Amino acid sequence: MQRIPHWINGQRAAGASGRFHEVTDPAAGKVTARLDLADTDEVDTAVAAAAKAFESWSASSLAARTRILFAYRELVDRHADELASLITAEHGKVHSDALGEVARGLEIVELACGITQLLKGELSTQVSGGVDVSSIRQPLGVVAGITPFNFPAMVPLWMFPVAIACGNTFVLKPSEKDPSAAFRLAELAAEAGLPDGVLNVLGGDKPAVDRLLTHPDVAAVSFVGSTPIARYVHETASAQGKRVQALGGAKNHMLVLPDANLDLAADAAVSAAYGSAGERCMAVSAVVAVEPIADELVGKIAERARRLRIGPGADPASEMGPLITKEHRDRVAGYVPQAREQGADVVVDGTDYTVAGHEDGFFTGVSLLDRVTPDMAAYRDEIFGPVLSVVRAGSYQEAIELINSSPWGNGTAIFTRDGGAARRFQLEVEAGMVGVNVPIPVPVGYHSFGGWKASLFGEHHVYGNDSVHFYTKGKVITTRWPDPADGGVNLGFPQHT
Repeated sequence: MQRIPHWINGQRAAGASGRFHEVTDPAAGKVTARLDLADTDEVDTAVAAAAKAFESWSASSLAARTRILFAYRELVDRHADELASLITAEHGKVHSDALGEVARGLEIVELACGITQLLKGELSTQVSGGVDVSSIRQPLGVVAGITPFNFPAMVPLWMFPVAIACGNTFVLKPSEKDPSAAFRLAELAAEAGLPDGVLNVLGGDKPAVDRLLTHPDVAAVSFVGSTPIARYVHETASAQGKRVQALGGAKNHMLVLPDANLDLAADAAVSAAYGSAGERCMAVSAVVAVEPIADELVGKIAERARRLRIGPGADPASEMGPLITKEHRDRVAGYVPQAREQGADVVVDGTDYTVAGHEDGFFTGVSLLDRVTPDMAAYRDEIFGPVLSVVRAGSYQEAIELINSSPWGNGTAIFTRDGGAARRFQLEVEAGMVGVNVPIPVPVGYHSFGGWKASLFGEHHVYGNDSVHFYTKGKVITTRWPDPADGGVNLGFPQHT
């Protein structure tokens, strides 16, 4: 069986803790590898390697850093299909979705390639007699990233390319459920010329996370995951004086007004709710239909949902793959009978679903619940699976109040032909990312990604300009030089006497 060791100081490093995590192919339900899990000493070794590398990397020129990042961008692009295959084998998402994940991660590498523009400072001359003031940004030191299972390549690429472009060094702790893509990204970085110790990757679970959160030489922590863990990461690391950005969970709403193109809205709801088996923090999990179009919209969504092809992610015919683990599959499936008991209409029930030849895989079908109310568990909880709830509202005002009452504020969308209604919605809705006739409004790389309320802990979003500010600290320099006319300096050409 394959063993997955750590990546420390530019090379593979076998774990010494004696603890392992079994990595599973979710389409087959079989263990394919064992990941070494780091103990405190191994975390310390990785941080020490990063701290030593910071001495020279932080002093390197922007030209040297961008040269490596441009080479890295080409290598990741060249190996995109390989990376996507690793993602599909361990996460289960269909290959085309995995390719899209790599492409979105590459956007941030491209952003990092432009770090020479993003790190430009400011200068004010003659603020007083003979006095100039300038502002510059400098790297923090060793920074850590803790990333989730649902995007094993994209989320790490949201973090470390910008961090290292700014002159920091990085310790990455990917999800233990699907770690191989992250390790391959580190190997490609070394191939691109990244010096040893600048990027380190640790297999690990809670002990490794806790050590990174409290290690005195880690200056900042980036996290993406569930809201309870995001809150824990923020509270723990902040108490140690670290800078923290911790992105949590979501319950994303899609508002459909009576004037919307219902075919477009139904297509969007199906792709946003069931794509990647619903295991996305930007997935639409609640459609808010403003009457009188709910019956028609539900019918159109159901018709499309029943046609989805579910199977192994490596099968080109598959449109949705399995869930990440058996336990998660069973948890997701449990919401459907519970919703029925609480009074919802189960329009499509995908809980009793198997794929021929893959009976041991962690598959479930898609489910559609109608007449869901805010007191039901299917509405309250972040299910993180292919279960879509439809909530009916009598008016726009009722709908916006419902959406804004959610404790989360990650992303939301509105479907309408009315520009005035859309403009009002984008100003009134309490969420960090808004789509207008766009179901999954993930910003492009040169804007920033992040939500409001319980979807974000910390002041900075990820990537875009926010990431440069997160991974650097500002310094203001006030300067006065004596004027040579005052006799302080002779600028004449040297003379031999």
